[in-house]
Amino acid sequence: MITFAIGVLILLAGYALYGRVVERMFGPDDRPTPAVAAPDGVDRMPLPQWKNLMIQLLNIAGVGPVIGVILGIKFGAVVFIILPIGNVIGGAVHDYFSGMIAMRHNGANMPVLARLYLGRRICHLYAWFLFVTLLLVGAVFINIPAQILAGGCGRGVLWGVIGAIFVYYFASAFFPIDAVIGRIYPYFGALLVLSSLAVITMLAPHMGSLSEFDLTALGANFRRHPDHEPIIPMLFVTIACGIISGFHSTQAPIVARTATSERQGRLLFYGMMITEGVIGMIWAAGGMALYAHTPELLKSGAGASLLRTLVTWLLGPIGGWVALSGVIVLAITSGDTALRSLRLAVAEYAGVDQKPVGKRLATTVPIFLAVAGLLAWSSADPGGFKTLWNYFAWSNQVLAVFALMIAAAWLSAAGKPPWIALIPGAFMLFVVATYILWVSPENLAGAPVGLGLPYGVALAIAAALTCVISAWVWRLKPRLQGRLLDAGA
Repeated sequence: MITFAIGVLILLAGYALYGRVVERMFGPDDRPTPAVAAPDGVDRMPLPQWKNLMIQLLNIAGVGPVIGVILGIKFGAVVFIILPIGNVIGGAVHDYFSGMIAMRHNGANMPVLARLYLGRRICHLYAWFLFVTLLLVGAVFINIPAQILAGGCGRGVLWGVIGAIFVYYFASAFFPIDAVIGRIYPYFGALLVLSSLAVITMLAPHMGSLSEFDLTALGANFRRHPDHEPIIPMLFVTIACGIISGFHSTQAPIVARTATSERQGRLLFYGMMITEGVIGMIWAAGGMALYAHTPELLKSGAGASLLRTLVTWLLGPIGGWVALSGVIVLAITSGDTALRSLRLAVAEYAGVDQKPVGKRLATTVPIFLAVAGLLAWSSADPGGFKTLWNYFAWSNQVLAVFALMIAAAWLSAAGKPPWIALIPGAFMLFVVATYILWVSPENLAGAPVGLGLPYGVALAIAAALTCVISAWVWRLKPRLQGRLLDAGA
């Protein structure tokens, strides 16, 4: 319990101290935001700060800080330290700069920012990678809540639930942001708070069962996983949303278009990521308590099943459904805005105005046809959903690398030291490169197909690749410095 408490304190102190450092580095001022300067009645419009906070939290907090940390806590008490430190210096920095740079560019999505700061070739590469990843997110975050809601009632019920979620997603992606998302999210937020409070309250008697970080054998803390999975890269791919998540960079521009002041940014972007970290810590503690109570579950890799077992054990059948409802909310409120973000990104990339209803419909329909195809394929193939999840997990972190490198380039353009974004960006580049080079079914049971290199070789190549790309981004500094590309800055 001491390690858990230290981790929570790191998150809170990180917001109060490091969050201010990040804010000063960016330098928010009183210039009009996109919602004030260029409202369009669809995506750019002023919303109250409390509503923006709720939208941002629900957008970014998917199932990663729940199912991901229940699986990730198998690495042991070291997770209670790595998660908050990574959140403070990596994930929250990523979210803050993604949102604030977008705000300086009229709410532009990341492909536009990649073109401005990393060049056209990188922009095209990033844009297509982003489009595919967001399609995966849409399919995954329809499937997960549908599986939970259907509860094994048969394929007919499952497809009925999938259909209902699909229709809701279409409405939330197509209609003006205040028509669906702005109205329903306060209720979703209340349900999320209720479920989190229920879990932490019922977890209190079991806090004594949480293991602690061992100061007498430091190396052993990093070798606790029952299947001997290496912390790098597996922890940072498994617990994506609690530590850092590239998906968040696709969500930040949504709220960047509805905020009314740049000075709201630290609470809105940095603070909501810290909040997600606290949620992740709660569910990680729940997972560790469950494994202490039922050690044989440590060998289970079925995240949704472990979640159901955990909430039923803690809260009973009725209380368990309250907690599960909060998880369903997290999945749905990430899936709906993932597809809204995809519509906006595709429209910006193709130069299609989204104010006319006909053009907005022409942008939205093909996206949902593609999602429907992914759902049909993944449901027909017994291993289809697992395949989607595996590829989403690492592609999500590739997006984080892009976002942090864009932030580093923006800082260079502003004449500011880029290290605050470049260091976590380089680390995540090392993680995802190691994952792609090493992972394979032969090296890790149930893993997606990667290059399957020996672990040491993968680490060495990933380190070299990280140095080369980081040096390239650093070398952009002389070209960008003094030539800030955000108009009016």
